[in-house]
Amino acid sequence: MGSLTIRRLDDSVKARLRVRAAQHGRSMEEEARQILTIQLAEQPKREENLVESIRRKIAPLGGVDLKIPARKIERRRRLFFE
Repeated sequence: MGSLTIRRLDDSVKARLRVRAAQHGRSMEEEARQILTIQLAEQPKREENLVESIRRKIAPLGGVDLKIPARKIERRRRLFFE
């Protein structure tokens, strides 16, 4: 099992950890271990991007099938080195 040393921990954070550990009847080390274990076990919430947000709001309304007309004239390909 690994160990971890945390340097330059703010005094107020250490004091809150001490109080929280005492409330739970644990040592500060065990309290820090529990906090890390619980926080790292949770899956991070993935932020929804704009497209997903719009799709989620529009999806209940149903989709629309559009008929795409065929091209009337064929476009001529241009060669890069003409």
